[in-house]
Amino acid sequence: MLQEAAHGKWTVSSSDESAEENSDNEKPSTSSVLDAAHDRASGPQYRCSEARKVAHKRKASPLKLNDKSFSADVPPPGKQRTSQEGSGWCLSSSDEEPEDQEKHAHKETLKEEKCDVAKEDPLSLCKDEKLSENRKSDKYDETPSEAQDTWDLLNEENSFRFFLTKVRGIEQRYNSGALHIKDILSPLFGTLVSSAQFNYCIDIGWLVRQYPLEFRKKPLLIVHGEKRESKAELLAQARPYENISFCQAKLDIAFGTHHTKMMLLLYEEGLRVVIHTSNLIAEDWHQKTQGIWLSPLYPRLPQGSTGSAGESETNFKSDLINYLMAYNSPILKEWIDLIQEHDLSETRVYLLGSTPGRYQGSDKEKWGHLRLRKLLKEYASSIPARESWPIVGQFSSIGSMGADGSKWLCSEFQESLVAAGHNMTTSLKCDVPMHLVYPTVNNVRQSLEGYPAGGSLPYSIQTAQKQLWLHSYFHKWSAEVSGRSRAIPHIKTYMRSSPDFQKIAWFLVTSANLSKAAWGALEKNGTQLMIRSYELGVLFLPSAFGLDKGYFHVRGKMLSESNDSTTHFPVPYDLPPEQYGNKDQPWIWNIPYTDAPDTHGNMWVPS
Repeated sequence: MLQEAAHGKWTVSSSDESAEENSDNEKPSTSSVLDAAHDRASGPQYRCSEARKVAHKRKASPLKLNDKSFSADVPPPGKQRTSQEGSGWCLSSSDEEPEDQEKHAHKETLKEEKCDVAKEDPLSLCKDEKLSENRKSDKYDETPSEAQDTWDLLNEENSFRFFLTKVRGIEQRYNSGALHIKDILSPLFGTLVSSAQFNYCIDIGWLVRQYPLEFRKKPLLIVHGEKRESKAELLAQARPYENISFCQAKLDIAFGTHHTKMMLLLYEEGLRVVIHTSNLIAEDWHQKTQGIWLSPLYPRLPQGSTGSAGESETNFKSDLINYLMAYNSPILKEWIDLIQEHDLSETRVYLLGSTPGRYQGSDKEKWGHLRLRKLLKEYASSIPARESWPIVGQFSSIGSMGADGSKWLCSEFQESLVAAGHNMTTSLKCDVPMHLVYPTVNNVRQSLEGYPAGGSLPYSIQTAQKQLWLHSYFHKWSAEVSGRSRAIPHIKTYMRSSPDFQKIAWFLVTSANLSKAAWGALEKNGTQLMIRSYELGVLFLPSAFGLDKGYFHVRGKMLSESNDSTTHFPVPYDLPPEQYGNKDQPWIWNIPYTDAPDTHGNMWVPS
């Protein structure tokens, strides 16, 4: 279907596929593993969304503003539809789309030009292509912090243990106290015995290179959600590494993904848990804003300790074990036993996860937004005049919300986010202010990466055109406080702020985007919660940090020494958020932007 609007002309596919929201029951591809090997030579070496594939293509073949050749990629003029006022693009009422928050794309058509591959090893790539691809990936690799810097970071007072990832291209002072994956895996954090990596998008060759040389042959378990062809590709990537094993997360509900991002690191000295927001690919650790919660080093319990030993006041240990048990995989039993053998009592955060399923009765409150509701009711303080305390949600992708706010966002989801204290009365209307932070087209255009940064913001035209009402809640991305205004966010955060934005009642960093697939949706008259995806995050509540006032202060500058680090939470972006102006538009990945060049002088034509 041809569409025409202020951005130019584009095609909306009638197949209703977007990078975020794709059917899980894809047909098996007829392409062989040999084809997969060739495909990796011309595109990303890992399975990823359609939006990220386009970003990879545009980086490899940029289109300059004065490049006339791009016209072949843009469809000819079509039948013009009536524009929605202020939307900036034409809309269609067709194309129903499932509300998954991240998805796998179908394999692109392979280029005809292929190198000769030895018949006896169909997975081998041409050496030149392999070296070229590694060089492309390694250009993103950061040098880990100097040993002294890492040591200082581990020893300095950081009661929240909340970090951002390093960003190449910003002032060095804003990377002070930030972490690269090589820092996390550094010997200074512990002498690694084995590790488990839970993630969505994984480049195995790159991941292995992030481990120090002395740890690269230690046992590594990769927990993923790939199926069929994409699973075969993932296993093929790992063929050179005898130390790598896999655990496939069951995804029995359509459109679900394994979106959790967690590391379990077993050391000679103990155990560490890392819950974060980055895919295990080079570009996610390069010039994006990402969040990390780094646990303390958990010591091993004395032999003969009781089953409840080593539990924290936040029940983190039992909740983590329950989360791992939800995979129902014998492969994870070893890690469950290891967690049981360690002392996690120093943990001050609450674990908040989602696992696929349909839950009734008390099980409804184990996962998703009903789990957040339960935690806030039990452990958050009641807020005076709470109706005036806004909700802030910040995310990198958006699912289908329905025809209006009453369908999910301003009903069951908002009810969970405004919960506080045992005596809370519910309010089902959007009378609590809601500020949703999602990058504008100009945020992406002016970012460090330029338009290709939009590959990790896969909000599609098919979804956007059905929920224009949602865009009135949108606010720009701005992060002067952390020096990351031009580092497009892949972090996801939610919080409840005071009206003056100087205090927050709680703060959540998570893998969960704004979607029903991630958070769950009530069914059967509210008696059942259905969740499609695996997600994981940690919730910061003032009571767990010994603050009896019921709130954290917001740290004015993330690097400010004038704020007490035990009472001032380092919110990584600017508050209050600035609402979209009349000319601002949310980033939509699958339409072209040819009116103005990005920071690299390029345009965005996704076809």
